[in-house]
Amino acid sequence: MNISTKTATKTLLLLALTALGAGCGYSKPSTAGTAMPTIAQLSPSSATAGAQFQLEVDGTSFASGAVINFNGVAQATTVVSATKLEATIPASAVAASGQVPVTVTNPATMGIYGTPAVTSVASTFTIN
Repeated sequence: MNISTKTATKTLLLLALTALGAGCGYSKPSTAGTAMPTIAQLSPSSATAGAQFQLEVDGTSFASGAVINFNGVAQATTVVSATKLEATIPASAVAASGQVPVTVTNPATMGIYGTPAVTSVASTFTIN
């Protein structure tokens, strides 16, 4: 093999490796799991102080594992769908009258391209 053949072989090998590297799946990670949840409606929007109740949160972009936060406290939450969550709010959480914030937090994702948890803008719930 002469020098120009060796150079041509190295160039072809370099081009082949570059082409393989470009097509081997290195791309920007999906951000589907990081969508910001939004609250459209709370049902009910108010409750009597001292009484346990079932809260339904309707909205958008609720991920698997999303959590309802009632007055800043994460509640045991059932994800019904990407647009509906439910939680039983204990009587102790509504002991005094007033207004409290309700938010939804989508969990962080794990892995090499993990994403942080994201929390919705608060909606106001009234305790009578």
